[in-house]
Amino acid sequence: MAATSQEVAAFFLRPGAGLRGGGYSAPAPATPMEVDALLRRLLDSPWTYFTLAGLLAIVAIASQFRLHVPSRPMGTIDDLAALPSRKLSVVFVVIDTLRSDRLSSYGYARPTSPVLADLAQHGVRFARVEAQSSWTKASMASLWTGLFPTHTGVLRSSHAVPDEATLPAELFQQAGYATAGIWRNGWVGPDFGFQRGFDTYLRPIAETGPAKFQKHTPGTTSVPGTDEDITRAAIGFLETHGREPFLLYLHFMDVHQYAHDEAAAKLGFGTSLSDSYDASINWVDRNVGTVLGYLEDHDLFENTLVVVTSDHGEGFREHGTEGHAKSLYQEVLGVPLILALPFRLKQGIVVEPLVRNVDIWPTVLELVGLPPLRKTDGRSLVPAITAAARGEPAGAAPTSFAYLDRNWANRDQPNNPLVSVSSNGRRLLLHTSPERKLELFDHATDPTEQHNLVEERPDWVAELEPQLEQSLREGPVWGTPREVELDEMSQELLRALGYIAK
Repeated sequence: MAATSQEVAAFFLRPGAGLRGGGYSAPAPATPMEVDALLRRLLDSPWTYFTLAGLLAIVAIASQFRLHVPSRPMGTIDDLAALPSRKLSVVFVVIDTLRSDRLSSYGYARPTSPVLADLAQHGVRFARVEAQSSWTKASMASLWTGLFPTHTGVLRSSHAVPDEATLPAELFQQAGYATAGIWRNGWVGPDFGFQRGFDTYLRPIAETGPAKFQKHTPGTTSVPGTDEDITRAAIGFLETHGREPFLLYLHFMDVHQYAHDEAAAKLGFGTSLSDSYDASINWVDRNVGTVLGYLEDHDLFENTLVVVTSDHGEGFREHGTEGHAKSLYQEVLGVPLILALPFRLKQGIVVEPLVRNVDIWPTVLELVGLPPLRKTDGRSLVPAITAAARGEPAGAAPTSFAYLDRNWANRDQPNNPLVSVSSNGRRLLLHTSPERKLELFDHATDPTEQHNLVEERPDWVAELEPQLEQSLREGPVWGTPREVELDEMSQELLRALGYIAK
């Protein structure tokens, strides 16, 4: 019997001794017995060429990554202008549920993320980034389309990305790139239209995690497998397609589950949920490092743009609740955005003004020289990067909107919107139910949003409230959103996330 694509991907991500600590590192290679067993099943499979390449990859990545001997050349901001002519490859990394203030590069005291810190030190870091929702599907629909949630129409559990939307992967595919998406969160599954433009779009088969692997997501069961599944599949793809232009989308999931290995546990952060969350960041950071290590060791990084971001953050009772998809406060909207260029900058660039997740793909498409998305609310951040590098005035930060329908999981319940607008360092939140309520925050003096200024600054309310009202009146650019029925696989995956009742 021939092996399926899912089985092939699962073999790429076979469990081993786990990721080694320190710098960028690689998983353990397959044993000869495992190789022989799989090859017998692959003789008649159309995926054989992909599998054999993956087997070679597993052997190739056994060596330790050399963090201090990078393959990328040094460069300057002037080299940015030449990137669109080079047909760069792109590795697009989404670390689900990652809030920016828990990263070393964003000032966190704990060593949660040395790999991402190195990328930021020699790349571009955006200091203030706002996601467009605290729920994955609504946020990712905005990220991929460059549109605010009210304009995508993807607001509830049954909604899917409209067929009329053009997604970035389609532009890469049309330009001749090899495209692959590897994910573990069911909200970005093919049921909801996120697969368009990807030659390969799969959730790798779950394998047994490393010894003493720990998952601490409060109140839910766990998604099977670990992010090492994604890492191994990524290496298999790169071994096959790394020498041609490619787009590789990796959606890591273990931070969402507070899941980590023994090496992360030994960092001694502690045993609370918040501590486990920090340990999981370190574990996923090392997974990202393994992918980057492969790029470095095979001289692919010098032709690749790496983008790291998140769909939303996570709350730890800063405003009375834990988790996400419940509110729109800073802890669930503040996410990282780091660009690793095909060259290393002697001194990393920090873009200080607020940017939005809807700006990410307009920026990436400009950097690689592909056509822009149509009908976007986002804008390219290339001018902001250039201004920051040259010490020039940044200009006015854009207005940002976020949206959460608090009845998104209840098809029989009416809409219950929570919406926010951010402008000039101020943010206004509107609760529409059970009673109308406004909250106003000044991020310059109150970055964690603890002091409601509605009574003290009616002038700011008068400036921002009409924008909130207008955003609620605006509808999807493609009309009524597409509705889908979840298949059994998708329902099981979402039950594991705690999003669907058992």
